[in-house]
Amino acid sequence: MPLIFDIKRFALNDGPGIRTTLFLKGCPLHCVWCHNPEGQRPEAQRLYTKKKCIGCGTCVSVCPQGALQLTADGIRPTSEACLLCGACAEACPTTALTMSGRTWTTDELMAEVEKERQVMEESGGGVTLCGGEPLMHPGYAVQLLDELGRRGFHRAVDTTLYASADVIRRVAQRCELFLVDLKHMDSALHRRYTGVANERILDGLRLVASLGTPYWVRIPLIEGINADEANLTASARFLASLPTPPQVVNLLVYHDIGKNKHARLGTTYNPDALPMAAPSDAVQQRSLDILAAHGLAARVGG
Repeated sequence: MPLIFDIKRFALNDGPGIRTTLFLKGCPLHCVWCHNPEGQRPEAQRLYTKKKCIGCGTCVSVCPQGALQLTADGIRPTSEACLLCGACAEACPTTALTMSGRTWTTDELMAEVEKERQVMEESGGGVTLCGGEPLMHPGYAVQLLDELGRRGFHRAVDTTLYASADVIRRVAQRCELFLVDLKHMDSALHRRYTGVANERILDGLRLVASLGTPYWVRIPLIEGINADEANLTASARFLASLPTPPQVVNLLVYHDIGKNKHARLGTTYNPDALPMAAPSDAVQQRSLDILAAHGLAARVGG
């Protein structure tokens, strides 16, 4: 069963109204700027926050595999023997060690969602499936969407659309809104920055635009990556050419929150030191102007 690595309540940027967002683990893309790197791999992962560690050694003593050691630089793995059982995280008195990803039954997730039903209904919100990439787990996603629909929740799916046409159609029949990421129009650069080419994603957008399911497009706006005039113009032309344009294009200004998460995972943020930065106000306005010139509604933020 796919793992859930986060449940975000009172979410304001994952679709209309106030929402509960369910994050499914696993993603076919590995974006350099990813702000949820703990969602990329489908299996559970251990995260370590050094500044929280008091050096008590409890985690070392409870590990059934002897896979941890206490060093001058904090807790470190001793081998590849870790079973990801979570015993260390459960025993850690300061939550310096935590686990990312656990299984939830549909009933368990619905119990969590139901806690916020009133605020979601009063705000015109609902539930968003996010990730990672929820379309990596179509059977599970369909099951969740069917149950959410049976309970009367507005359903949104935040996705790259890096999936088969059949999966996209199945999900489109079960949601009221797609939130679609569009990273870059140049396929070679898309592969460099995300690990995959963009043709499948663009085909997915063409399909969604032909199905009649409402959709928003979200462009992570990153100086040095995709905020240049040529890419924004190509993006605008493509979106304006679709059978049904997106209801809105959200420009999501770059931030490096993923850097701290990589440190906790023991991985490296932006290992090739690509020149990434938040776009200036002038670049943001230029991007909005380009999209508007092609007849597209656009705004900065989710």
